Amino acid sequence: MRNIDDKKHLQFWLLHTLGWIGFAVVHYLGSLVQEMRDAYLWVVMLDAFVGWLLTIPLRYVYQRAWHWHPLKMIITVLMLATLVAVIWTIFKNHSYWEIYRHGFTPKSWSWMQIYLRHAPVSFYVILSWSGLYFGIKYYQTLQREKQKLLTATNRAHEAQLKMLRYQLNPHFLFNTLNAIATLVLTRENDTAEKMVTRLSDFLRYSLYKDPIKKVPLQQEISAARLYLEIEKVRFSERLKVSFEVGDDACQALVPSLILQPLIENAIKYAVANRVEGGTIAISAKKFGHDLLLEVADDGPGVPLDRGLPKSEHSGVGLVNTRERLAALYDHNFSLVLTHNEPQGLRVNIRIPYELETAGS
Repeated sequence: MRNIDDKKHLQFWLLHTLGWIGFAVVHYLGSLVQEMRDAYLWVVMLDAFVGWLLTIPLRYVYQRAWHWHPLKMIITVLMLATLVAVIWTIFKNHSYWEIYRHGFTPKSWSWMQIYLRHAPVSFYVILSWSGLYFGIKYYQTLQREKQKLLTATNRAHEAQLKMLRYQLNPHFLFNTLNAIATLVLTRENDTAEKMVTRLSDFLRYSLYKDPIKKVPLQQEISAARLYLEIEKVRFSERLKVSFEVGDDACQALVPSLILQPLIENAIKYAVANRVEGGTIAISAKKFGHDLLLEVADDGPGVPLDRGLPKSEHSGVGLVNTRERLAALYDHNFSLVLTHNEPQGLRVNIRIPYELETAGS
């Protein structure tokens, strides 16, 4: 990010300087058509340099105005362009009469006429500079968003491949199919049929859900329930699950399959390795403009250092999840690991609260 900011900073100074040099060249070539004396070159160079100086502060104001409401931003740009144009016009007239006309000044009654004739030209030049600044900034922002989308696409596909490698491995399918076979042998056909349906629905969701798109949280919760119901066949009473999802959180958009690796880690390290099993608690709620997701367990936990696991207990899941969130939300997210009380691990995710818009 720092390299990108440095590059943008360098681009501004380069384009800013080249733009005013271009203004000076065009202005001077126009003076040749009017057969102005050579001394006018100094006036043109001085005018361009002052214009170069006066428009520098506009950059820093426009950086803030970029995030404002469009109407407020337009009014600000027009007011600043007018102010800078007036100051620049005063200087240009002063330099013209003092340098080119050697101190000869027009009669006092004609000053207003001169300013009224030259101020609009200065205003259009400053307004053009402002338009170019916002145009270039919009182009840079568009390119950056395209790059972020490309990165998110690559990360999500990578995450999907890693997840499918676990979901379709022989252990998961063998344990599930073996449990179904046992149910059939014990003539629990209704339960076996339900398990086949759950497995089919879960695999369909995992295989065909686009990991690039965001989906309502309730879909993710449904997929999590399917997965946990399948695992309950394996662990029986050793696996306990609780859900606490706020009503206003159900329709919030989240990256698809974002909870899956967290739940897998909880089962692998907090349930499967313990004779007594464990409990997994999944919760979600809206907090201000954010959506808070949490997956907690009462397992042995992991050593933490500044919220990050020291061991491999986090597996690929947490690292992969962090990469996906960074690609999708840039810096506007958090993924924090803390100790659960009285024992276990708690994984908290904060992302912007978004709802699906009509037509999307």
